[in-house]
Amino acid sequence: MGWVYPFLMQITPITDTGALAAFCDKAAEAEYVTVDTEFIRDKTYWSKLCLIQLAGPDEAVAVDVLAPGIDLTPVDDLLSNPDVLKVFHAGRQDVEIFFHRNGVIPAPIFDSQVAAMVCGFGDQVGYETLISKLVGVRPDKSSRFTDWAQRPLSQKQLDYALADVIHLRPAYEKLSKRLQASERTSWLDEEMRILINPATYEMDPANSWKRIKSRNAKPRTLAIIRELAACREMQAQKRDVPRNRVLRDEAILEIAAQSPKDVDSLSRLRGFPKGMANGATGALVLEAVQRAVAIPTEDLPPAPAWEKLPGNLGSITDLLRVLLKHVSEQSDVATKLIASADDLQRIAADDNADVPAMSGWRRELFGAEALALKHGRVALTAVGKRTKVIHLNPADNDDPPATEPIS
Repeated sequence: MGWVYPFLMQITPITDTGALAAFCDKAAEAEYVTVDTEFIRDKTYWSKLCLIQLAGPDEAVAVDVLAPGIDLTPVDDLLSNPDVLKVFHAGRQDVEIFFHRNGVIPAPIFDSQVAAMVCGFGDQVGYETLISKLVGVRPDKSSRFTDWAQRPLSQKQLDYALADVIHLRPAYEKLSKRLQASERTSWLDEEMRILINPATYEMDPANSWKRIKSRNAKPRTLAIIRELAACREMQAQKRDVPRNRVLRDEAILEIAAQSPKDVDSLSRLRGFPKGMANGATGALVLEAVQRAVAIPTEDLPPAPAWEKLPGNLGSITDLLRVLLKHVSEQSDVATKLIASADDLQRIAADDNADVPAMSGWRRELFGAEALALKHGRVALTAVGKRTKVIHLNPADNDDPPATEPIS
Protein backbone atom coordinates (compact mmCIF):
# COMPACT_ATOMS: atom_id res chain seq x y z
CA MET A 1 0.00 0.00 0.00
CA GLY A 2 1.33 3.45 -0.90
CA TRP A 3 2.19 6.21 1.53
CA VAL A 4 -0.68 8.38 2.76
CA TYR A 5 0.28 12.04 2.43
CA PRO A 6 -0.90 14.42 5.15
CA PHE A 7 -0.32 17.60 3.17
CA LEU A 8 -1.83 19.48 0.25
CA MET A 9 -0.49 20.17 -3.22
CA GLN A 10 -0.82 23.72 -4.44
CA ILE A 11 -2.68 23.48 -7.75
CA THR A 12 -1.22 26.66 -9.24
CA PRO A 13 2.44 27.68 -9.02
CA ILE A 14 3.58 30.47 -6.71
CA THR A 15 4.13 33.58 -8.80
CA ASP A 16 4.49 36.38 -6.23
CA THR A 17 7.01 37.07 -3.49
CA GLY A 18 4.45 37.39 -0.69
CA ALA A 19 3.05 33.89 -1.14
CA LEU A 20 6.58 32.52 -1.47
CA ALA A 21 7.69 34.20 1.75
CA ALA A 22 4.67 32.85 3.60
CA PHE A 23 5.45 29.28 2.58
CA CYS A 24 9.17 29.59 3.30
CA ASP A 25 8.56 31.12 6.74
CA LYS A 26 6.41 28.14 7.66
CA ALA A 27 8.85 25.64 6.13
CA ALA A 28 11.69 27.18 8.15
CA GLU A 29 10.11 25.68 11.26
CA ALA A 30 10.27 22.15 9.81
CA GLU A 31 12.96 19.56 10.47
CA TYR A 32 13.46 19.08 6.73
CA VAL A 33 12.12 20.08 3.32
CA THR A 34 12.38 18.17 0.07
CA VAL A 35 13.69 20.11 -2.92
CA ASP A 36 13.78 19.64 -6.67
CA THR A 37 14.17 21.88 -9.72
CA GLU A 38 13.14 21.87 -13.34
CA PHE A 39 15.50 23.51 -15.81
CA ILE A 40 16.59 23.48 -19.44
CA ARG A 41 20.16 23.33 -20.70
CA ASP A 42 20.13 21.91 -24.22
CA LYS A 43 20.96 25.25 -25.87
CA THR A 44 22.92 27.02 -23.13
CA TYR A 45 26.09 26.61 -21.09
CA TRP A 46 24.43 27.62 -17.83
CA SER A 47 21.29 25.81 -16.74
CA LYS A 48 18.18 27.97 -17.06
CA LEU A 49 16.18 27.52 -13.87
CA CYS A 50 12.43 27.41 -14.56
CA LEU A 51 10.74 25.91 -11.51
CA ILE A 52 11.60 25.13 -7.88
CA GLN A 53 9.57 22.50 -6.04
CA LEU A 54 9.47 22.40 -2.25
CA ALA A 55 7.58 20.18 0.18
CA GLY A 56 7.26 20.76 3.91
CA PRO A 57 5.28 18.71 6.43
CA ASP A 58 1.89 20.10 5.37
CA GLU A 59 2.19 21.51 1.85
CA ALA A 60 4.01 21.08 -1.46
CA VAL A 61 4.49 24.04 -3.78
CA ALA A 62 5.98 24.85 -7.16
CA VAL A 63 7.71 28.21 -7.44
CA ASP A 64 7.54 29.84 -10.87
CA VAL A 65 11.03 31.26 -11.16
CA LEU A 66 10.13 32.96 -14.45
CA ALA A 67 7.17 34.88 -13.03
CA PRO A 68 7.63 38.66 -13.57
CA GLY A 69 8.91 40.45 -10.48
CA ILE A 70 9.21 37.42 -8.20
CA ASP A 71 12.02 37.68 -5.63
CA LEU A 72 13.60 34.33 -4.72
CA THR A 73 15.25 35.63 -1.53
CA PRO A 74 12.84 33.62 0.70
CA VAL A 75 13.96 30.42 -1.06
CA ASP A 76 17.61 31.40 -0.70
CA ASP A 77 17.11 32.01 3.02
CA LEU A 78 15.37 28.66 3.46
CA LEU A 79 18.03 26.73 1.55
CA SER A 80 20.84 28.30 3.58
CA ASN A 81 19.03 27.85 6.92
CA PRO A 82 21.37 25.61 8.99
CA ASP A 83 18.45 24.31 11.08
CA VAL A 84 16.51 22.85 8.14
CA LEU A 85 17.77 19.78 6.30
CA LYS A 86 17.35 19.98 2.51
CA VAL A 87 16.57 16.63 0.88
CA PHE A 88 17.38 16.11 -2.81
CA HIS A 89 17.51 13.11 -5.12
CA ALA A 90 20.61 13.09 -7.34
CA GLY A 91 20.93 16.72 -6.33
CA ARG A 92 24.29 17.68 -7.79
CA GLN A 93 22.80 19.60 -10.73
CA ASP A 94 20.20 21.24 -8.49
CA VAL A 95 22.86 22.37 -6.02
CA GLU A 96 25.04 23.57 -8.89
CA ILE A 97 22.18 25.74 -10.17
CA PHE A 98 21.67 27.41 -6.80
CA PHE A 99 25.41 27.91 -6.35
CA HIS A 100 25.92 29.58 -9.73
CA ARG A 101 22.77 31.65 -9.33
CA ASN A 102 23.79 33.40 -6.12
CA GLY A 103 27.01 31.80 -4.88
CA VAL A 104 25.29 30.01 -1.98
CA ILE A 105 25.22 26.23 -1.58
CA PRO A 106 22.18 24.72 0.18
CA ALA A 107 23.22 23.16 3.49
CA PRO A 108 22.82 20.88 5.30
CA ILE A 109 21.69 18.44 2.62
CA PHE A 110 20.71 14.79 2.21
CA ASP A 111 20.91 13.12 -1.20
CA SER A 112 18.56 10.14 -1.41
CA GLN A 113 20.40 8.65 -4.40
CA VAL A 114 23.69 8.51 -2.49
CA ALA A 115 21.89 7.26 0.62
CA ALA A 116 20.28 4.52 -1.47
CA MET A 117 23.70 3.41 -2.70
CA VAL A 118 24.89 3.19 0.91
CA CYS A 119 21.76 1.17 1.76
CA GLY A 120 22.17 -1.41 -0.99
CA PHE A 121 19.88 -0.18 -3.76
CA GLY A 122 22.58 -0.45 -6.42
CA ASP A 123 24.64 2.02 -8.45
CA GLN A 124 22.98 5.40 -9.01
CA VAL A 125 19.44 4.12 -8.51
CA GLY A 126 16.88 6.22 -10.37
CA TYR A 127 14.13 8.18 -8.64
CA GLU A 128 11.31 6.11 -10.12
CA THR A 129 12.88 2.81 -9.02
CA LEU A 130 13.68 4.08 -5.53
CA ILE A 131 10.19 5.47 -4.93
CA SER A 132 8.61 2.30 -6.24
CA LYS A 133 10.63 0.17 -3.81
CA LEU A 134 10.40 2.39 -0.77
CA VAL A 135 7.00 4.05 -1.09
CA GLY A 136 5.02 1.64 -3.23
CA VAL A 137 4.23 4.30 -5.83
CA ARG A 138 5.36 4.38 -9.44
CA PRO A 139 5.73 8.06 -10.43
CA ASP A 140 4.51 9.21 -13.84
CA LYS A 141 7.65 10.34 -15.69
CA SER A 142 5.97 11.15 -19.02
CA SER A 143 6.65 14.89 -18.58
CA ARG A 144 10.37 14.40 -17.96
CA PHE A 145 11.46 16.02 -21.24
CA THR A 146 8.88 18.79 -21.36
CA ASP A 147 9.77 22.42 -22.09
CA TRP A 148 9.77 23.95 -18.62
CA ALA A 149 10.29 27.47 -19.97
CA GLN A 150 6.89 27.56 -21.68
CA ARG A 151 4.04 29.33 -19.91
CA PRO A 152 1.45 28.59 -18.75
CA LEU A 153 2.44 25.27 -17.24
CA SER A 154 -0.14 22.52 -17.65
CA GLN A 155 -1.69 20.66 -14.74
CA LYS A 156 0.10 17.52 -15.91
CA GLN A 157 3.44 19.33 -15.70
CA LEU A 158 2.69 20.60 -12.20
CA ASP A 159 1.55 17.17 -11.02
CA TYR A 160 4.75 15.66 -12.33
CA ALA A 161 6.95 18.35 -10.76
CA LEU A 162 5.29 18.24 -7.35
CA ALA A 163 5.23 14.45 -7.20
CA ASP A 164 9.03 14.49 -7.11
CA VAL A 165 9.13 16.32 -3.78
CA ILE A 166 6.01 14.71 -2.31
CA HIS A 167 7.18 11.11 -2.69
CA LEU A 168 10.68 12.08 -1.60
CA ARG A 169 9.49 12.79 1.94
CA PRO A 170 8.56 9.22 2.92
CA ALA A 171 11.54 7.91 0.93
CA TYR A 172 13.86 10.13 2.98
CA GLU A 173 12.35 8.98 6.27
CA LYS A 174 12.78 5.31 5.38
CA LEU A 175 16.33 5.79 4.15
CA SER A 176 17.21 7.77 7.25
CA LYS A 177 15.97 4.94 9.49
CA ARG A 178 17.99 2.40 7.50
CA LEU A 179 21.13 4.48 7.81
CA GLN A 180 20.69 4.83 11.55
CA ALA A 181 19.95 1.11 11.98
CA SER A 182 23.10 0.18 10.04
CA GLU A 183 25.16 2.92 11.75
CA ARG A 184 26.15 4.35 8.38
CA THR A 185 24.93 7.91 8.83
CA SER A 186 28.54 9.09 9.07
CA TRP A 187 29.26 7.47 5.70
CA LEU A 188 26.60 9.61 4.08
CA ASP A 189 27.81 12.71 5.92
CA GLU A 190 31.24 12.16 4.36
CA GLU A 191 29.68 12.11 0.89
CA MET A 192 27.55 15.18 1.57
CA ARG A 193 30.66 17.20 2.45
CA ILE A 194 31.68 16.77 -1.18
CA LEU A 195 28.31 18.02 -2.42
CA ILE A 196 28.43 21.19 -0.31
CA ASN A 197 32.04 22.00 -1.21
CA PRO A 198 32.15 24.99 -3.62
CA ALA A 199 35.13 23.41 -5.41
CA THR A 200 32.76 20.69 -6.66
CA TYR A 201 30.94 23.27 -8.78
CA GLU A 202 33.68 25.68 -9.79
CA MET A 203 34.21 25.54 -13.54
CA ASP A 204 37.79 26.70 -13.98
CA PRO A 205 38.61 26.86 -17.72
CA ALA A 206 42.23 25.97 -16.89
CA ASN A 207 41.10 22.51 -15.75
CA SER A 208 38.53 21.82 -18.46
CA TRP A 209 41.05 19.89 -20.60
CA LYS A 210 40.95 17.03 -18.09
CA ARG A 211 37.47 16.11 -19.34
CA ILE A 212 38.80 15.33 -22.81
CA LYS A 213 39.87 11.72 -23.35
CA SER A 214 43.08 11.67 -25.36
CA ARG A 215 45.18 8.67 -26.34
CA ASN A 216 48.12 10.93 -27.05
CA ALA A 217 50.00 11.57 -23.81
CA LYS A 218 52.84 13.66 -25.28
CA PRO A 219 53.27 16.72 -23.05
CA ARG A 220 53.29 19.19 -25.97
CA THR A 221 50.09 17.72 -27.40
CA LEU A 222 48.49 17.87 -23.97
CA ALA A 223 49.52 21.51 -23.69
CA ILE A 224 47.70 22.32 -26.93
CA ILE A 225 44.62 20.43 -25.70
CA ARG A 226 44.80 22.38 -22.44
CA GLU A 227 44.96 25.76 -24.19
CA LEU A 228 42.21 24.90 -26.67
CA ALA A 229 39.91 23.53 -23.98
CA ALA A 230 40.40 26.62 -21.80
CA CYS A 231 39.69 28.88 -24.77
CA ARG A 232 36.55 26.89 -25.60
CA GLU A 233 35.32 26.98 -22.01
CA MET A 234 35.72 30.73 -21.72
CA GLN A 235 33.92 31.30 -25.02
CA ALA A 236 31.09 28.94 -24.04
CA GLN A 237 30.63 30.70 -20.71
CA LYS A 238 30.79 34.14 -22.31
CA ARG A 239 28.30 33.28 -25.06
CA ASP A 240 26.21 30.97 -22.82
CA VAL A 241 26.19 28.14 -25.33
CA PRO A 242 27.11 24.44 -24.94
CA ARG A 243 30.87 23.94 -25.23
CA ASN A 244 30.48 21.69 -28.28
CA ARG A 245 28.77 24.58 -30.07
CA VAL A 246 32.09 26.40 -29.86
CA LEU A 247 34.41 23.47 -30.67
CA ARG A 248 33.88 19.73 -30.48
CA ASP A 249 36.23 17.41 -28.60
CA GLU A 250 37.13 15.64 -31.85
CA ALA A 251 38.24 18.94 -33.38
CA ILE A 252 40.38 19.77 -30.34
CA LEU A 253 42.11 16.40 -30.53
CA GLU A 254 42.82 16.74 -34.26
CA ILE A 255 44.10 20.30 -33.89
CA ALA A 256 46.36 19.23 -31.03
CA ALA A 257 47.75 16.34 -33.07
CA GLN A 258 48.44 18.46 -36.18
CA SER A 259 49.41 21.74 -34.49
CA PRO A 260 48.39 24.03 -37.41
CA LYS A 261 50.43 27.20 -37.79
CA ASP A 262 48.18 29.26 -40.07
CA VAL A 263 44.65 29.61 -41.45
CA ASP A 264 45.44 27.48 -44.49
CA SER A 265 46.66 24.47 -42.47
CA LEU A 266 43.77 24.88 -40.02
CA SER A 267 41.18 24.88 -42.81
CA ARG A 268 42.55 21.59 -44.18
CA LEU A 269 41.76 19.68 -40.99
CA ARG A 270 38.81 17.34 -41.44
CA GLY A 271 37.44 17.89 -37.94
CA PHE A 272 37.43 21.68 -38.14
CA PRO A 273 34.60 23.41 -40.06
CA LYS A 274 36.22 25.12 -43.05
CA GLY A 275 34.11 28.24 -42.73
CA MET A 276 35.38 28.86 -39.19
CA ALA A 277 39.08 28.94 -40.07
CA ASN A 278 38.94 32.51 -41.42
CA GLY A 279 36.71 33.78 -38.60
CA ALA A 280 37.05 34.74 -34.95
CA THR A 281 37.04 31.12 -33.76
CA GLY A 282 39.86 30.24 -36.14
CA ALA A 283 41.92 33.14 -34.82
CA LEU A 284 41.35 32.05 -31.23
CA VAL A 285 42.34 28.48 -32.09
CA LEU A 286 45.60 29.53 -33.75
CA GLU A 287 46.45 31.81 -30.82
CA ALA A 288 45.85 28.92 -28.41
CA VAL A 289 48.12 26.63 -30.43
CA GLN A 290 50.84 29.30 -30.52
CA ARG A 291 50.63 29.75 -26.74
CA ALA A 292 51.00 26.00 -26.20
CA VAL A 293 53.95 25.73 -28.58
CA ALA A 294 55.73 28.54 -26.71
CA ILE A 295 55.40 26.90 -23.26
CA PRO A 296 58.82 25.89 -21.84
CA THR A 297 59.36 22.14 -21.61
CA GLU A 298 59.51 22.17 -17.82
CA ASP A 299 56.04 23.80 -17.64
CA LEU A 300 54.25 21.33 -19.89
CA PRO A 301 51.35 19.38 -18.32
CA PRO A 302 52.21 15.89 -17.05
CA ALA A 303 50.83 12.79 -18.70
CA PRO A 304 47.48 11.59 -17.31
CA ALA A 305 47.80 9.38 -14.25
CA TRP A 306 46.59 6.32 -16.15
CA GLU A 307 49.53 6.67 -18.54
CA LYS A 308 51.95 6.29 -15.63
CA LEU A 309 50.53 2.96 -14.51
CA PRO A 310 52.61 -0.12 -15.37
CA GLY A 311 51.13 -2.55 -17.84
CA ASN A 312 51.46 -5.70 -15.74
CA LEU A 313 48.57 -5.07 -13.37
CA GLY A 314 45.85 -7.08 -15.08
CA SER A 315 45.71 -10.11 -12.78
CA ILE A 316 45.99 -8.06 -9.58
CA THR A 317 43.29 -5.69 -10.77
CA ASP A 318 41.03 -8.63 -11.64
CA LEU A 319 41.44 -10.03 -8.11
CA LEU A 320 40.62 -6.65 -6.61
CA ARG A 321 37.53 -6.45 -8.81
CA VAL A 322 36.30 -9.79 -7.46
CA LEU A 323 36.99 -8.65 -3.91
CA LEU A 324 35.09 -5.42 -4.54
CA LYS A 325 32.08 -7.36 -5.79
CA HIS A 326 32.27 -9.62 -2.72
CA VAL A 327 32.50 -6.68 -0.30
CA SER A 328 29.62 -4.92 -2.09
CA GLU A 329 27.36 -7.96 -1.76
CA GLN A 330 28.31 -8.62 1.86
CA SER A 331 27.91 -5.02 3.00
CA ASP A 332 24.95 -4.19 0.74
CA VAL A 333 26.71 -1.09 -0.58
CA ALA A 334 26.89 -0.22 -4.30
CA THR A 335 30.25 -1.08 -5.88
CA LYS A 336 30.44 2.26 -7.65
CA LEU A 337 30.23 4.08 -4.33
CA ILE A 338 33.05 2.01 -2.80
CA ALA A 339 35.64 2.10 -5.60
CA SER A 340 35.94 2.85 -9.29
CA ALA A 341 37.82 0.86 -11.92
CA ASP A 342 40.49 3.56 -11.82
CA ASP A 343 40.77 3.13 -8.03
CA LEU A 344 41.42 -0.59 -8.46
CA GLN A 345 44.20 0.01 -10.99
CA ARG A 346 45.89 2.55 -8.76
CA ILE A 347 45.66 0.33 -5.69
CA ALA A 348 47.15 -2.51 -7.72
CA ALA A 349 50.09 -0.25 -8.59
CA ASP A 350 50.61 1.56 -5.30
CA ASP A 351 49.76 0.74 -1.67
CA ASN A 352 49.55 4.47 -0.96
CA ALA A 353 47.34 5.34 -3.93
CA ASP A 354 45.60 8.69 -3.47
CA VAL A 355 42.09 7.45 -4.24
CA PRO A 356 38.80 7.63 -2.30
CA ALA A 357 38.81 3.86 -1.75
CA MET A 358 41.87 4.20 0.48
CA SER A 359 40.46 6.66 3.00
CA GLY A 360 37.55 7.07 5.40
CA TRP A 361 34.81 4.47 5.58
CA ARG A 362 35.82 3.06 2.18
CA ARG A 363 39.21 2.02 3.53
CA GLU A 364 37.57 0.34 6.51
CA LEU A 365 35.15 -1.48 4.26
CA PHE A 366 37.37 -2.33 1.29
CA GLY A 367 40.75 -0.59 1.06
CA ALA A 368 42.48 -2.38 3.92
CA GLU A 369 41.19 -5.74 2.70
CA ALA A 370 42.39 -4.90 -0.82
CA LEU A 371 45.93 -4.40 0.43
CA ALA A 372 45.72 -7.65 2.39
CA LEU A 373 44.65 -9.50 -0.76
CA LYS A 374 47.35 -7.83 -2.81
CA HIS A 375 50.07 -9.00 -0.41
CA GLY A 376 48.82 -12.52 0.19
CA ARG A 377 47.33 -12.05 3.65
CA VAL A 378 43.86 -13.03 2.44
CA ALA A 379 42.66 -15.31 -0.35
CA LEU A 380 39.48 -15.60 -2.40
CA THR A 381 37.65 -18.85 -2.98
CA ALA A 382 34.21 -20.01 -4.12
CA VAL A 383 31.62 -21.66 -1.91
CA GLY A 384 28.69 -22.75 -4.01
CA LYS A 385 27.64 -19.76 -6.04
CA ARG A 386 29.24 -17.18 -3.75
CA THR A 387 32.76 -15.98 -3.11
CA LYS A 388 34.45 -16.18 0.27
CA VAL A 389 37.42 -14.33 1.74
CA ILE A 390 39.85 -16.47 3.71
CA HIS A 391 42.21 -14.72 6.11
CA LEU A 392 45.59 -16.45 6.07
CA ASN A 393 48.09 -16.80 8.87
CA PRO A 394 50.60 -13.94 8.46
CA ALA A 395 53.40 -16.39 9.31
CA ASP A 396 52.57 -18.31 6.14
CA ASN A 397 53.43 -15.28 4.05
CA ASP A 398 57.18 -14.85 3.68
CA ASP A 399 56.89 -11.75 1.51
CA PRO A 400 56.90 -8.47 3.45
CA PRO A 401 54.20 -5.99 2.49
CA ALA A 402 55.27 -3.67 -0.32
CA THR A 403 55.35 0.01 0.45
CA GLU A 404 56.47 1.33 -2.91
CA PRO A 405 54.52 1.47 -6.19
CA ILE A 406 54.98 -1.47 -8.53
CA SER A 407 57.13 -0.47 -11.48
